[in-house]
Amino acid sequence: MTGVKTAVEWLASVAPDPDACRWEWERSPLGVALLPAGKAWDVLMLPGRLGYPTLDVLTRVLGRPGPVLVDFGDDRVGFFVPPGTAARWLGTGIRTAGAGTWIVVPYPGRATRGVRWLVPPDGAGTLTDPALLELAMHEAAAGLARGRGEDG
Repeated sequence: MTGVKTAVEWLASVAPDPDACRWEWERSPLGVALLPAGKAWDVLMLPGRLGYPTLDVLTRVLGRPGPVLVDFGDDRVGFFVPPGTAARWLGTGIRTAGAGTWIVVPYPGRATRGVRWLVPPDGAGTLTDPALLELAMHEAAAGLARGRGEDG
């Protein structure tokens, strides 16, 4: 439970009112809060078709990457990266959340009906290195392309 508590504190620390954020998580039937990106982390959102294989590559390389979210229909997979990454990121089909944007964040360790953690935050502030994420994306995309070639 200590990991969840520190993860909650780390995430809530970016909220304009951390107590209100914790209250929202604990009392809202959805179990989510709206948090600003660009302070402790940015988020790079990949299409699900690329995001899941990218997460597989990262997990093989790192063991445990930084936090990773998935949206309601598994359409987008969001990787938490260092702040400032979104402003510098160039990539077709990749959405970014950085300074001036907000994202829906579920309570760590609790199942929700919508947005959920694939890799919950560890509470220590671990983030995914954007260079490693890009390499993992390339490897995942190459694997997807090979798969399409074999089917045709």
